[in-house]
Amino acid sequence: AADIVAERQKSKKKPRTYADYREMLKEKDLDIVLVATPDHWHALPMIAAVEAGADVWVQKPISVDVVEGQAMVAAARKHQRVVQVGTQRRSTPHLIEARDRVIKEGKLGKIAFVEIYCYYHMRARENPPDTTPPDYLDYEMWTGPAPLRPYNKLVHPRSWRAFMEYGNGIMGDMCIHMLDMVRWMLDLGWPKRITSSGGIFVEKQSKANIPDTQTATFDFEELPVVWQHRTWGEANDREYPWGATFYGDKGTLKASVFKYEFTPYGKKEPTLKGEALYEYDKYPEDRTEKDLERHVASAVRWHMQDFLKAIALRGRPVADIEQGHISTASCILANLSMKLGRSLVWDADKQQVVGDEEANKLLRRPYRKPWLHPEV
Repeated sequence: AADIVAERQKSKKKPRTYADYREMLKEKDLDIVLVATPDHWHALPMIAAVEAGADVWVQKPISVDVVEGQAMVAAARKHQRVVQVGTQRRSTPHLIEARDRVIKEGKLGKIAFVEIYCYYHMRARENPPDTTPPDYLDYEMWTGPAPLRPYNKLVHPRSWRAFMEYGNGIMGDMCIHMLDMVRWMLDLGWPKRITSSGGIFVEKQSKANIPDTQTATFDFEELPVVWQHRTWGEANDREYPWGATFYGDKGTLKASVFKYEFTPYGKKEPTLKGEALYEYDKYPEDRTEKDLERHVASAVRWHMQDFLKAIALRGRPVADIEQGHISTASCILANLSMKLGRSLVWDADKQQVVGDEEANKLLRRPYRKPWLHPEV
């Protein structure tokens, strides 16, 4: 990683490297910490970073359980640190335009139903044998507070999302982006009730243990937001394999990372549309940067600029840690609903499931020793 960064920077300076984030945080010259680890390693480094006096960018989902997220919000507030979450749909230029031109101007009328969805074939299909971890990988440290499962090549470096031990499946990876986008566009807080069902129905041959099929309903005030993912079969609309559809009594808005389209009722074709912003003239390196998803480059850049502005002004960024917690925890609660086979009613003030002690016990995952679960 250090070699790659040195190659990309004009200075060619190689960053200092560490095998343990705790050693890095002992440095006295850290202003900003970016936490872009596997999901099970988000909470502890983020909390330690704000305790060390740094502002933080933490990837989504912010946590693997609800109590982790509560502790992360509490730590950010206690130490008065700026924490931006990597839910950059809030900084996506064409989605900002869609919110302002369509939703805020009332073109949809009364919005009473929203669909969010992902039909990417992104679930691991392999069934590799378990092996000894490679010499270069400290598997004990990589696993950290998560359960120590047998190593195989799906675990590291890229396919760890195949396992619920390290995250919350596609719900915690892809639903959170779209749910957060909807919440931001419509200025929504916590859902009141969450119901989910699903499982591994088709792709049963893989070692992966995350659902290949799942639906979830997030009930807000007079507004159900319904998620669906399948990692098999065709998308309902091939132009929108991952996105959101807003239904109002005056029209429909479809939105994705690539574009948006507003179609008034009674019309066959969209009357308003927009596409992802490419900033090649201003940032020609976007054309040649390796491993860059070019259609989201402007969103990531705008999100980082928002983060830096919040640091300078000591204010809240557009994807503040509390907003990240709401979107993350809502997805975790959906998985708990699926696990328990029943709806969960959420008390946002008490941060608990109403009348369901079994569910409340699952708001915290057990940590593997010697790691200690963060507390609020």
